[in-house]
Amino acid sequence: MSPQPSNPLHPRNGTPHPAVAGRDARAARLEAEVAQLRQAVASHAIIDQAIGVLVCLHQVSADTGFTVLRVASQLANTKLHTVAEAVMRWARTHQPLPAPIQEALDEALRLHADTPES
Repeated sequence: MSPQPSNPLHPRNGTPHPAVAGRDARAARLEAEVAQLRQAVASHAIIDQAIGVLVCLHQVSADTGFTVLRVASQLANTKLHTVAEAVMRWARTHQPLPAPIQEALDEALRLHADTPES
């Protein structure tokens, strides 16, 4: 039997070649980035839907709807996507919003619903 030729990228000592290790690290970083982007797209869709609920119910522009969600998020000290998820859950189930989010949305609407439309 003849010995197998040596592969410089996969040495027999078990230590990967630096090019392989670098490629694996880059692949892991890219996989993490793709996962983050997928989460961002899903979160963005929920936020857009919640803006639509506010536009429909309160007759505000999409820009004002986003401002209301953002301000409510700040007032409730709650992440924007969490406020948007609560609005969408309310829209689907008619279950009351959590009190801090409801109060923050009410205040944000008071502050911004009369904003002139562009």
